[in-house]
Amino acid sequence: MGESEFLAQAEATLNAIEAALDRLNDADMTDVECSRSGNVLEIEFIDNGSKIIVNSQAAMQELWVASRSGGYHYRQKDGQWLNTRDGSELFATLSEEVTKQGGAPVVLSAA
Repeated sequence: MGESEFLAQAEATLNAIEAALDRLNDADMTDVECSRSGNVLEIEFIDNGSKIIVNSQAAMQELWVASRSGGYHYRQKDGQWLNTRDGSELFATLSEEVTKQGGAPVVLSAA
């Protein structure tokens, strides 16, 4: 995959994460505030001040996630972002992390 293709896919994924969290916030399912600065998406949980950071690393062609539980690296494979260590899918892991840090069950998806 070329750099421009990676950047387009990473941007689309960050946009999808932000849109999904905005929808959940608007539906009062979780209280988060998302902010973007270039390739970095910061998800802040209003109730406890904790954060999850998702950013793209073009040189590595990866998306990185940092949360209270640790750091995760994801690469595109067969149309999904998969964890480089255990093969877990990005949106599944983010759902778990947002649920843990936000205190309410949340399911995120790319759609």
